[in-house]
Amino acid sequence: MTITAPLGFRASGVTAGLKASGKPDIALVVNDGPSDVAAAVFTTNRCKANPVLWSEQVMATRTAKAVVLNSGGANCYTGPRGFQTTHASAEQVGGLIGAGAIDVVVCSTGLIGEQLDEPKLTAGIELAAGKLSAEGGAAAAEAIMTTDTHSKQAVREGEGYRVGGMAKGAGMLAPALATMLVVITTDALVDADTADRVLREATRLTFDRLDSDGCMSTNDTVLLMCSGASGVTPDEAAFGELVADVCHDLAQQLLGDAEGADHDITIEVVNAATEADALEVGRSIARSNLFKCAVFGKDPNWGRILASAGTTNATFEPAELDVAFNGVWVCRGGEPGESREKVDLTERAVSVVVDLKAGDSSATIWTNDLTHAYVHENSAYST
Repeated sequence: MTITAPLGFRASGVTAGLKASGKPDIALVVNDGPSDVAAAVFTTNRCKANPVLWSEQVMATRTAKAVVLNSGGANCYTGPRGFQTTHASAEQVGGLIGAGAIDVVVCSTGLIGEQLDEPKLTAGIELAAGKLSAEGGAAAAEAIMTTDTHSKQAVREGEGYRVGGMAKGAGMLAPALATMLVVITTDALVDADTADRVLREATRLTFDRLDSDGCMSTNDTVLLMCSGASGVTPDEAAFGELVADVCHDLAQQLLGDAEGADHDITIEVVNAATEADALEVGRSIARSNLFKCAVFGKDPNWGRILASAGTTNATFEPAELDVAFNGVWVCRGGEPGESREKVDLTERAVSVVVDLKAGDSSATIWTNDLTHAYVHENSAYST
């Protein structure tokens, strides 16, 4: 069990026929309470899908009794009809669980610019409601997959309460979330302010630090639902650590499943003047196709790292930078350091450390290499 590991939640995942593949494509998660506190973070892309526009209205209440998610179509740039489809989905779920439409978050994922098949969606929601159970978490996690090769799930135990989560995403991973849908559940008893603070901080340090290909989605949603069914009100710091741990686990699973990637790259920028500087440098490196191609070719080409750092406004002296690949300091003080021949990039995990020598702040960004398989996957996506 994952999202249904915490008390007070039921879930399901069914096949409605929205996907040409015939694989599961509708998930439903219901919070049976007693609390219905919720918090959410959405894409900052100005071009937002209809489910995001709707769910932002739902979250103005800072409560949610259910979330319905579909794969097989993003319902983005589908006009008034698409928004009505989203609203109708929320209304239908609300009627089936004894709630209002405003109590239901809606998420969609898939191809942009295609209307969802409304009869199939309606029938699928009806089917999903009939299959809700406390054992339905795994089925729900499977139903939200698109180009994912496997479902992403995580659970953590607190002092008398649990936090569970599921996520989808395998590419288009960029800051201000990623091409992902994430649902996190907890049976902890927390208020809306606490839930919001905890989720935003956890997201800031995990999902917002994924930068696989610099592309931001229109549908990103991270939702935290709190049932309070355990009756335990945790210390906020401890609760925050647990939620952040679940988010980190899911984020790393997303990274590991990035489309066609051969390497998972951790870029740590240390001794920056500010955290913002560290982030700017890390993101610049993560978005360098030259750097990513070099890693794909197993070439520790540190010159591409320095060139990327030099495009930023971060505070540092260009002639003093240090760079390490997998613990080998190939650049010292802006000059050749240890031999790059000592660097072994045959394993999937790659570590890059950049020392700016400008302060005591740091930040970590996670990215992937750029491969032939990534290009193929994204050139053939709509077909």
